[in-house]
Amino acid sequence: MNTLPERIVCLTTETLEVLYLLGEQDRIVGISGYTTRPAIARKEKPKVSAFTTAKINKILDLKPDLVLGFSNLQANIAAELIKAGVEVHVFNQRSVDDILRMIACVGRLVGAEKKANALIDTFQTQINAALQSTSVLPRRPIVYFEEWDEPMMCSIRWAAELISIAGGEDCFPELRQFHSAGQRVVTPEQVLARMPDIIIGSWCGKKFQPEHVNARAGWCDMPAVKNNMLFEIKSVDILQPGPSVFTHGLPQLQAIIQQWSQKQI
Repeated sequence: MNTLPERIVCLTTETLEVLYLLGEQDRIVGISGYTTRPAIARKEKPKVSAFTTAKINKILDLKPDLVLGFSNLQANIAAELIKAGVEVHVFNQRSVDDILRMIACVGRLVGAEKKANALIDTFQTQINAALQSTSVLPRRPIVYFEEWDEPMMCSIRWAAELISIAGGEDCFPELRQFHSAGQRVVTPEQVLARMPDIIIGSWCGKKFQPEHVNARAGWCDMPAVKNNMLFEIKSVDILQPGPSVFTHGLPQLQAIIQQWSQKQI
């Protein structure tokens, strides 16, 4: 008797990406329309949900034996599916360690624990190498990570942790603990008071516009603006808490901080 799920619906891109990396993509029968990585999934798999909404009947027609979701924002979708008799596992990874644990759990759910552990080891090695390389920095730059511009929202926990791993100091470490973006709203004056050396924009769903940031009142005196240290990391590379934060987000953070470091010499 096969006790492993054979028909999985992924309501967000993170668990889907893990399943592809584990070579278990044949189990996936439905995905989110916001899926970004791997790109082939958008061609191979039917789209059954957005982020906070889903086509429940379409999901049920796929006869899933497991649905994977993310966060309290998908609680209503999960509740409807549970009422319909579907098994649902909703992850809530909010830190680097949480992301690694999510990978391990997905591996266990599909009987690919060894492959999941190997993937985690790869990412942990990458993290350790990044931490070791920070010892050569002249100092750790203060990094303001902007998740949204109107209102201004600073970095979510895993992004702040990745900044630290890459060698920077998060501009608002006291706010990283808050899950809700509304609890991480900051003012231009608050950012200016922290005098960041680097500004990174990752405006979810739209292109970062450094010229608008440069024009904020008083920011011409900020080291990041004076030294033209404004960068974009696309939200799909760092704001989706899955493997992409290691394969795409962390290397970009390292490159940005390295560029800043070279200007200090």
